[in-house]
Amino acid sequence: MIFVAAAILFIESQKPDLTQARVDSQPDNSNSKYPKAPDFAGIERWINSEPLKIGQLRGKVVLVDFWTYTCINCIRTLPYLKEWDRKYKDKGLVIVGVHTPEFEFEKKYENVLKAVNDYQLKYAVAQDNNYATWSLYQNRYWPHKYLIDMDGYIRYDHIGEGAYEETEKMIQALLQERMEKLNQKNGVKVNITKPSEAIAISPQNIGTPEIYFGYQFDRGNLGYQGLKPNAIADFKLPKNPFKNFVYLEGKWKYNADNMELIDDDGSILLIFEAKDVNIVAGSENNSTAIIFLDTDFLNENNKGSEITIKDGKSTTNISEFKLYNIVSGKGYGEHVIQIDAIGKGFKIYTFTFG
Repeated sequence: MIFVAAAILFIESQKPDLTQARVDSQPDNSNSKYPKAPDFAGIERWINSEPLKIGQLRGKVVLVDFWTYTCINCIRTLPYLKEWDRKYKDKGLVIVGVHTPEFEFEKKYENVLKAVNDYQLKYAVAQDNNYATWSLYQNRYWPHKYLIDMDGYIRYDHIGEGAYEETEKMIQALLQERMEKLNQKNGVKVNITKPSEAIAISPQNIGTPEIYFGYQFDRGNLGYQGLKPNAIADFKLPKNPFKNFVYLEGKWKYNADNMELIDDDGSILLIFEAKDVNIVAGSENNSTAIIFLDTDFLNENNKGSEITIKDGKSTTNISEFKLYNIVSGKGYGEHVIQIDAIGKGFKIYTFTFG
């Protein structure tokens, strides 16, 4: 989940037989030079829809969006998807969000359902927990959008954030093509505008990559060497930390996809370069995170949407497993963030930035 391409996670052992799930071939038509869209396969649950098949959507323009609910890059595309659904669903567009999880907790139906409701998504969402549909599309990224024409051919795709105007113009072109084939006279041209919920970022000003904590995802940004998988270690903060490396205080367990606090309290330290800071975290024991920026508490000018300021302290309750926006600054720059976690069982998965 980086700016151009989300985190790579491709599970070959779960890749199904392509011949079992692809849409049956149709007689040749004008779009046959494009690849056929694979069907939805291995879907555990559907949200906002009965089970769908690509074949039954023939005659519609279909946008397939691979996403996962804690991916900040995916989250920043959702306002555009919602806007396209609102503007074009009555003109022949069907959006299907294929939710393919990165972390174990993202496989839980109740977690995905809550995220869909929290983000107010009205279009169909499919739970692709075992990467079956992901593999059929030979996908490797979050988010990744595919546009499928009325005859079932993939005519366009885009990886990552951005290219919103280009994508919407392609939606309009495919819908116009559909109307002409159906001998419908009403056009689909509408103004292309930026959604009011859209989150503006400047990727060129973000000098810190997404940082993962679990050993299965480690990209070399943990400030310690020789950590053993699933082992508990007693960490100390260094006197001279390096930028873009995470450091810990207290007893933590090095899990597959997270660091888990074993003590009643512990700390996380990072020198970063960005404007906004998010963490993917959770706790089954209702932990608390106290946030410091440049050795001081957050204030009304830089606190994230999940932060509460009371008696001068900036804190957030960490319970459900999700993305928490903890810093929302006014400008880009280099800063030091410290998280003091209180409550055994606090788990942190990633830092992401905006």
